[in-house]
Amino acid sequence: MTNQEKMRTLEETFELDENSLTEDTVLADIVEYDSMAKLSLIVLCDDEFDKKLTGEQIREFKTVKDILNFLD
Repeated sequence: MTNQEKMRTLEETFELDENSLTEDTVLADIVEYDSMAKLSLIVLCDDEFDKKLTGEQIREFKTVKDILNFLD
């Protein structure tokens, strides 16, 4: 899966408009990036990417690129 496809998946997960994310998007600037979005991200990582994501790891994410790097 390309980074572009991963970003589309993140947009769906966070219920954002298509093409609203870039790799440089700061997560703190996304209104929809709340506790429910973070829980959805944990489920997404487990179900779609077979990766275990912890709360501590989520707190370290600052940009969309940080999430993409984790998913690689």
